[in-house]
Amino acid sequence: MAHIIVVGNEKGGSGKSTTSMHVATALARMGHRVAALDLDIRQRSFGRYLENRAHFIQTEGLDLPMPTLGALNAQSPNDTDPLSEAMAVLEPDHDFILIDCPGSHTRLAQMAHMLADTLVTPLNDSFIDFDLLARMAPDGKVLGPSIYAEMVWSARQGRQAAGAGPIDWIVLRNRLGSQQMHNKRKVGTALGQLSKRIGFRVAPGFAERVVFRELFPRGLTLLDLKDVGTESLSMSNIAARQELRELIATLDLPGVTVSF
Repeated sequence: MAHIIVVGNEKGGSGKSTTSMHVATALARMGHRVAALDLDIRQRSFGRYLENRAHFIQTEGLDLPMPTLGALNAQSPNDTDPLSEAMAVLEPDHDFILIDCPGSHTRLAQMAHMLADTLVTPLNDSFIDFDLLARMAPDGKVLGPSIYAEMVWSARQGRQAAGAGPIDWIVLRNRLGSQQMHNKRKVGTALGQLSKRIGFRVAPGFAERVVFRELFPRGLTLLDLKDVGTESLSMSNIAARQELRELIATLDLPGVTVSF
């Protein structure tokens, strides 16, 4: 069976689509059969990213690794939910299926979390995003889990009841900056405390970089730059590639050895 990676967070602007695109294409570049689903039916950032990539590959005559983009049918036969139908089509022929969830609570997102073998939750490195995971007292004490953490807990209970395996949950600290070191330490301490209480691993994600916005129209990732004629990488691009390498290693996916 395919290993299912879900990228989820009920808040927009946390880097879900950038994370999804880079993880999916990195796995495809390493020779794995990768499928992708975008559950944000309205905005479709991840889906459009992959469509941009397919168009760029075709118009430029390039041979770049390309995940299979699955489709959700608005009306499924026999009252089958569209997510289950899409998964049934993709699962037999792929090693990994990466599902990008919308930045809001939807029924499809809730179902996707129950399917997750690996759950990646990107967060901007601030207490505004941290509030999605836990409620905090003014003195910084963690009071308890918040709405998204409770939804993950419900998904874990559902998987247990169905006899499925546990969810490996990774909280990804995106947009880590060199400034505001005091706040950065406080967020890190709070995440460390919370991780022990509700069961997730913490990993550094991607820093804020202009290159991510520049790559989107062509559907490219950091790993494609040399393939499209970039002769020398900037220090920022090299650092971003290392961030991606460390992320893939931290995910610890079955059968994956980082080789880029």
